[in-house]
Amino acid sequence: MTTDRITRPEARVLAELEFVRFAELVASLTREDWQTPTDCTGWDVRTMVLHVLGSADAQASFPQFLHQLRRGMPLNKEIDSHHWVDGLNELQIRERRHLSNDEVVAQLQSVGPKAVKGRWGTPPPMRYLPIPFGPPVGWKPLKYLLDVGFTRDVWAHRIDIHAVIDRPMNLTADHDGRLVADIVTEWAAIHGEPFELVLGGPAGGKFTQGVDGERVEIDAIEFIRVLAGRRAGTGVLSHPLPL
Repeated sequence: MTTDRITRPEARVLAELEFVRFAELVASLTREDWQTPTDCTGWDVRTMVLHVLGSADAQASFPQFLHQLRRGMPLNKEIDSHHWVDGLNELQIRERRHLSNDEVVAQLQSVGPKAVKGRWGTPPPMRYLPIPFGPPVGWKPLKYLLDVGFTRDVWAHRIDIHAVIDRPMNLTADHDGRLVADIVTEWAAIHGEPFELVLGGPAGGKFTQGVDGERVEIDAIEFIRVLAGRRAGTGVLSHPLPL
């Protein structure tokens, strides 16, 4: 694998644009769309959007982040939690359920730039604070989440929503394609197996690692859904990379 990883300056551009695209998607949702179940257990589209909004609020405001951490962590004992962030996600949703759909749209449209500014304003010492992401990622510095992790989360949920409302997703090589390529590079380094991967669509490309590896042809977005656990994978695609 020789794909260049996403640099910090590039990461900021991707983060800003992903918030714009997600807000555009949410603004286009019909009343029926908001109520549609997603592949994330227990979450319909509205619940998923509330999580994204709540996460963005925490990125934009350090006091809000501390509030979510302090009030959200205990919720892991009340819910079917699989990761320590589940409690934070639950709090984000609970505290925003009173918002109307129009209010959610308006807040999403305004919070994106603030969230990115907040992430890039994190002091250097804090950026290197080790955070447990769980297998297969393990421990990573906070900068991993600030630079690419939060952006991947918003992007993955944009994919989730498009998958259930059955409308074409706005995909471009310089945005979605870069996110895909960066994910492939990280995923390949983690599992280490040889492969030949042909990803279709505007966000796709060809990637190889080692020799005589399994050849896989799949749409780029479906590949991401497999890695994220939304679809089952076999062979080399059985290696996950939670987003």
